[in-house]
Amino acid sequence: MKRSVALSVPVLALFFAIAVVPDSRAQSTANSEAVQVITVTAKKYEFDPAPVRVKQGTKVRLTITAIDHAHGFKINPFPEGTEKSGEPGLAFSSEQDCTKIEKGQTATIEFVARKPGTYAFRCCTVCGFHHHSMKSELIVEP
Repeated sequence: MKRSVALSVPVLALFFAIAVVPDSRAQSTANSEAVQVITVTAKKYEFDPAPVRVKQGTKVRLTITAIDHAHGFKINPFPEGTEKSGEPGLAFSSEQDCTKIEKGQTATIEFVARKPGTYAFRCCTVCGFHHHSMKSELIVEP
């Protein structure tokens, strides 16, 4: 009995060492595919946080939840003050238009922030009397 216990301790130590020591290849893959997740709430004529800030080159996932009733989300892919031709500053993972978000639901918007600048976004689903004032901005910093 003593022999089996003595043999199992080194085996367990080796197992835990392998399980705990991270694989550098897996870490570098995870870092290159890292996504900055930003949780945004939409409620009564405002987005929170406002403004949203990210670094240039970051892959961003906005998770937007409508708190009080249906809202929408639409973002300009070109930074303010630039020509609306050529390559946009935000590269989306899927086609973007007005994303409607029902009360209590969450929508996900993913993009890469390629160019620094300020990108306006707004509610694009009529949500009440002050709907037109429900806007904010994404600031991509160099």
